[in-house]
Amino acid sequence: MINIRINDLDVQVKEGITILAACREVGITIPTFCHDDRLEPHGSCRICVVEVEKSKKLVAACTGIVRDGMVIRTNTEKIMSTRKEILELMWAVHDNDCLGCHKAGDCKLQDYCFEYGVEASTSEYKTNINGRYDESNEFYTIDRDKCIQCGKCIRVCHELQGTDAIGFMNRSNEMKVAHPFELGMAYSACVSCGNCVNVCPTGALLEKKRKPFRTWDIDKKVRTTCIYCGVGCQMDLVVKDNKVVRIDPVIEAVNKGLLCVKGKFVYRFIDHPNRLTKPLIRKNGTLVESTWDEAFDVITDKINDIKEKYGSDAFAGFSSAKCTTEDNYIIQKFFRAVLGTNNIDHCARL
Repeated sequence: MINIRINDLDVQVKEGITILAACREVGITIPTFCHDDRLEPHGSCRICVVEVEKSKKLVAACTGIVRDGMVIRTNTEKIMSTRKEILELMWAVHDNDCLGCHKAGDCKLQDYCFEYGVEASTSEYKTNINGRYDESNEFYTIDRDKCIQCGKCIRVCHELQGTDAIGFMNRSNEMKVAHPFELGMAYSACVSCGNCVNVCPTGALLEKKRKPFRTWDIDKKVRTTCIYCGVGCQMDLVVKDNKVVRIDPVIEAVNKGLLCVKGKFVYRFIDHPNRLTKPLIRKNGTLVESTWDEAFDVITDKINDIKEKYGSDAFAGFSSAKCTTEDNYIIQKFFRAVLGTNNIDHCARL
């Protein structure tokens, strides 16, 4: 532990942590765009700058490392004016359609501009028609005029997802996030996992929605486990009007805030009109709805009849990777101990 001073407050913090982490430990909030605890510190957006005594320049809190005896200030007039200037530069080349943007209410740029008093009149924005939108992906879109070039999407794709589907292209005011040779997402290594969408602080990356909604329209979030494989990724079902409208990954879980394309985007079957909600039993050649008790009785009777006529090895079971480990244990035990056969397999062997 080392001793430092933050805003006239003497504190002890762990040696080797960043200024940002030290400030968080004492309850001081510092704005960030490019920072993510899962990624290597980058310091590209500069919105997190602080003053460090004896330092000639403002220091990025997300990359600056604390030292014993360090004196830090996070709210001086110089810091506040610098952060406001950074926001004004971002806002000046940003499409200002907050009223129509689906990210409104869940946008860091919008929140910080309000907090630091950035006026809409400071914008010199001119629509960049050529190459603004990329809608070649089935699940989400890119709007480059809403991109603040924090690079978080690129780093998540590289450091966490390991796909390297996107990167920065060109320099200066021509710099933008793009796919190789600017052929679009459909012709890149992109696997449509949507992890870049999850971390985008603005409306530059947005999921394609059947019905648009605002953040404040959300009724609740329901924590659950993804059903698509055995990893057990945790997710929050975002619910509006009793329907799931979005999937958010959980950071404090085994998946550490990451999902695959299925976990992130394949959820619309939940309220699909063709989805079965009751068991069906064939009667007189026609499938009709029944109760679960009746369905279980039919299954039990058929199992007993087959076992009596043809023996245990007339049965075979095929288990699924979508089930939990416990479910798979139960089905193999059921076939071996109850039905008396070793004819049990699993789809992972495919």
